[in-house]
Amino acid sequence: MSEQAGRPHSGVGGRRLAAGTGLALSLVLGVALPASAQPAASAAPADPAGPVARCQLTDPRLPEVSGLVEVGDRMLVHNDGGDRLDVYVLDQACAVVTVQSAALDPYDPEDMALAVDGTVWLADTGDNTGTRETVALLALRPDGSSSVYRLTFPDGPRDVEALLLAPDGTPYLVSKEVLGASAVYRPVSALAENGTVGLAEVAGVDFTLTGTPGGPVGRAGQLMVTGGAVSPDGRWIALRTYTDAYVWPLSGSDVVGALAAEPRRVALPTAPQGEAVSFTGDSSALVVAGEGLPGDVTVVPVPAAPSPAAPSEPPDGALTDLLGTDGGPSPIPAAVAAAAAAAVLVWLGSRLRGRSG
Repeated sequence: MSEQAGRPHSGVGGRRLAAGTGLALSLVLGVALPASAQPAASAAPADPAGPVARCQLTDPRLPEVSGLVEVGDRMLVHNDGGDRLDVYVLDQACAVVTVQSAALDPYDPEDMALAVDGTVWLADTGDNTGTRETVALLALRPDGSSSVYRLTFPDGPRDVEALLLAPDGTPYLVSKEVLGASAVYRPVSALAENGTVGLAEVAGVDFTLTGTPGGPVGRAGQLMVTGGAVSPDGRWIALRTYTDAYVWPLSGSDVVGALAAEPRRVALPTAPQGEAVSFTGDSSALVVAGEGLPGDVTVVPVPAAPSPAAPSEPPDGALTDLLGTDGGPSPIPAAVAAAAAAAVLVWLGSRLRGRSG
């Protein structure tokens, strides 16, 4: 177990993806990759001023893309849910090249990261109904072996859809919160295969309304974290909601320190349920995708400077405003409205995408 600023944490796969990892990645992906994991020519947007659609997901095997990692001229994606661990390898046209599987039955995988040794890590952390006693990190290694590492939250069940794998291999989980106050967790000790390790809350990130349209739950989608990524060069971290992406500069592996700074925010293209985010191979832009077919995979430039996270705050008691429905401000007290909003959105989430068992 390594130490950072005197705080215990657990590495899960060595340093994150960097140049020169083609051999390890070709083993896990089952396809030939260039010796240096450089981005394909089409990875960078033609117009740096705005998003550019790269390709469209149409394969019926990919109805609920929730995690995405770009490497070389390939993309790795996985579905939200399913009854086994499947990682799909796509080309730049969104066509499936191969599928790597493991004999694991995940509960609700939500995000994905790739370690330098070629290990694919999935965050099996979805919990729309708030009933899971444990969540898990799933490892799919280049030799085809797989492992389950179970985790517990210190404050009861939390719904988590974002995984940040720091350059030193430390995993961070970021909760998805209806009212925008996300908690950041990391393991308190080294992960234990087929065992359970506690998580500690080490930071928080507050999201506010941005006015960007999109998502399945009205304006509340502007507040709910659905994915995370660390850039291949280790200089940036990103979190996304249904509607926006936020990018912070990263020094070393100090994710906690990075999240305390002002982020760069970029409005994402409107999507019915955007959940996946990655950086391009050259770390200059984001790649985003989501659930539903057909679904666009889009390259989004990172803004050059921080921008305000939100032009306005949600008004007190405005349940209808938060959900994006018609009607004026509600006379319901703020605390009651917040509780009602949470209940409604958890129910919607479970109906839209959650597993029941």
